[in-house]
Formats: sequence, C-alpha cells, structure tokens
Amino acid sequence: MKTALTVIIVEQDRDRARMIVDALRAFGEHDIHVIGSGTGLARRVAEMRPDLVLIDAGDPSRDALEELTLAAGPLERPVAMFVDRADRHLTRAAIEAGVSAYVVDGLRAERIRPILDAAIARFHVFQRMRSELAATRAALEERKLIDRAKGILMRARGISEEEAYALLRRAAMDQGKRLADLAQALVTASELLK
Repeated sequence: MKTALTVIIVEQDRDRARMIVDALRAFGEHDIHVIGSGTGLARRVAEMRPDLVLIDAGDPSRDALEELTLAAGPLERPVAMFVDRADRHLTRAAIEAGVSAYVVDGLRAERIRPILDAAIARFHVFQRMRSELAATRAALEERKLIDRAKGILMRARGISEEEAYALLRRAAMDQGKRLADLAQALVTASELLK
C-alpha cells in the first residue's frame, strides 16, 4: 500500500475500529471511513467508491457474510474479511463471493498491512484472470460464429471451407467491418431466409 487509498472499514466495535485505523495510518495517509454496521453498506460503498474494503465480521452467520461481501463489491475492489473462528462453509461462501483475503483470528495491528497487501495483489491477479477468461470466451464465440457463416457459404455456393473463409475475409475488408461482425450479419440473414 504505497499510495494513498480510500478504505472503508466495517466494524461495530469502536476500540477495534480505532486499532485498525491507527494501523492503516501508520503506513500512510489513507482516506479511511468507518461504518459501524452492514446496513446501508452497499449504498455507502457505491457512493464512496473505495479502493479497499476491510470487514471485521467477528462471528457472522452465512446470510450476514453473504450480505456483507456482496455489498462490499468484491468483484469491483479488494475485500479483506476478518472473522473470529474457522468455519469451512463460511470460508467457502466468502471465497465464492470474491473476498480477496479471508483471515481467521488474525486481526492484529502488525498483521493488517501484509494481509491487505496480499488482498490487493490477489484481487488484481483474479481481475486479470477474469478479463482473460472473458476475452477467451468472446474469441471462442466469434470463432463459432465465423464457422457457422463459412458453413452457410459452403452450402449456398458449393465451395470449400478455405474458399468460404477467403470470401468472408474479402467481404469484411471491402466493407470495412470486422470478420465476426460480417459473419453475424450473414448468420442473421440466413436465419431470416429460412
């Protein structure tokens, strides 16, 4: 945590909240906001758009955990959650919700910085993986679409796959369109003519 961050701390206990704030301030001048309860958390997170959310959940129920994590927006920012006891089901629910760091019995001042650094790094790794997965899925869908368009041309014109692909490429270049966009138009037109 080298640059100043906007951090939301979800903590009901004032003394624990102060310990967290003091530990964060020891590492730099961060814009820190403490929220005493989970009510209105989603609205406040949306308004403040923090760089990081730290939740000290103590001993949460599964419903409370899901509500807290979803409100904190774990797919939009790193979320570190501290709980008092280990529970396999709660751990799984938190990880599935996208919590970057789930720490059992670990809320001590000297541990906050390394845990938050790890949460931020893990969040960025998963964010990059999500982006790569989305790009791969999009490329696969485009490939399927192009293959369908080639099939349509092969049947309609009685040409080979290579000729169909060359025809699609040439038409896309002539029209200044992406190959996938032209393939989509051809597939759509073919479906309308059936």
